[in-house]
Amino acid sequence: MGEKLTILMAEDDDGHARLVEERFESVGVKNPIVRFRDGAEAWAYLTGPELRNGGEYLLLLDIRMPGLDGIEILRRIKGDPRLRTIPVIMLTTTDDPKEVEACYSYGCNSYLTKPVEFDKFAEVIKRLGLFLMVVKVDKLK
Repeated sequence: MGEKLTILMAEDDDGHARLVEERFESVGVKNPIVRFRDGAEAWAYLTGPELRNGGEYLLLLDIRMPGLDGIEILRRIKGDPRLRTIPVIMLTTTDDPKEVEACYSYGCNSYLTKPVEFDKFAEVIKRLGLFLMVVKVDKLK
């Protein structure tokens, strides 16, 4: 994964966010991570001046967040001509089939369920980090 890729993470749980960052570091993912604590903060960034043309982004998106939830953010991203090429990986505790189906119907690239147990969650994040090291992401237009 190129060093230019910025990982955007919308995650309201401090412990989960810290674990994601630590696990990425442990497998050699050194890309910058920009974290948002709620959906409104994530959406403001995605539609604001900080998101630069020519940048490479990948969004890790929790579903259950205060303000705008992850499904609404996903719907908005995939409906926006400028943002729709950003890969979105849903990373959430819910495995409700209706929510999984909704996320894929709106265009998420992957849906990962956070195991409640720490060791299992750490392993999911480690595998995600290894995946991110080989994925190709389009530049934002």
